[in-house]
Amino acid sequence: MQVTNFLRHHFRHFNAAALIDAADGYNKHLADGGKMMITLAGAMSTAELGIQLAELIRQDKVQIISCTGANLEEDIFNLVAHDFYERVPHYRDLTAADETALLKRHMNRVTDTCIPEEEAMRRLEHSVLKFWEKADKAGEAYFPHEFFYQILLSGELEQYYQIDPKNSWMLAAAEKNLPIICPGWEDSTLGNIYAGHVMTGDVKNVHTMRTGIQYMMYLADWYTAQATDESKVGFFQIGGGIAGDFPICVVPMLHQDLGRHEVPLWGYFCQISDSTTSYGSYSGAVPNEKITWGKLGEHTPKYIIESDATIVAPLVFAIVLGQ
Repeated sequence: MQVTNFLRHHFRHFNAAALIDAADGYNKHLADGGKMMITLAGAMSTAELGIQLAELIRQDKVQIISCTGANLEEDIFNLVAHDFYERVPHYRDLTAADETALLKRHMNRVTDTCIPEEEAMRRLEHSVLKFWEKADKAGEAYFPHEFFYQILLSGELEQYYQIDPKNSWMLAAAEKNLPIICPGWEDSTLGNIYAGHVMTGDVKNVHTMRTGIQYMMYLADWYTAQATDESKVGFFQIGGGIAGDFPICVVPMLHQDLGRHEVPLWGYFCQISDSTTSYGSYSGAVPNEKITWGKLGEHTPKYIIESDATIVAPLVFAIVLGQ
């Protein structure tokens, strides 16, 4: 409890107090029998949030995840190629020539961290292509996260592990068969690679990969089955963008398009964002705006922490994990 005790003693006002309130609200939501969705925008997997997220999964403190294609794959990149990553702490000082030098070395930069193409992306491609081709030939279709689960559970990548596997949230999710929503997966490195293999004919049927529309249908069925007045589903949003906007819309879709008015609204909402409120910004929109869209209710517990998610999320999770 050292981290939690420190936070409770020092984090008393403003965004610091909002962090405490949001973490306490998270714990209360679970204690009251609720379930939680966590959404991951940005590059939180490359920020190694998996160290805590994997433990949240193991302790049943998150029941479903929505994430970008980047977060889905980058946790596995880190799992199999961590020793080949390079950190560039002076990234703000890089010139265009410096960036070109990184490109020539096939080092793909994400802020201060460079992901090695051959050891991470191509290594995973060599494995995943076999699973894509097998499903394609059998006339089967799977979601992106299901293909990753197949690979991880097969043990094929174990020879390449370069971090403690308990710190991989995707491996923890695979072992739990945790539901994952990955909207816009095609906007990812493996999404681009998949498109290339369809174009070259390695994968004959583009629909071997299930789509975002099917993800919404999958989420609608899951939410209808899981969300009750006694066990509402909470929404813990890290960053903004499609990882958050896509899944939160399942509630108004259920109500307005399917007429399932008995399905409850989201039962808790927290967003960590450094995006400022501006015209038309989803990421910067305050929670009350979501009331007008039928996503949250007047009495839904709502929190917004306006800060850097790479700093704030681990602290919230420390409290939730009792660290």
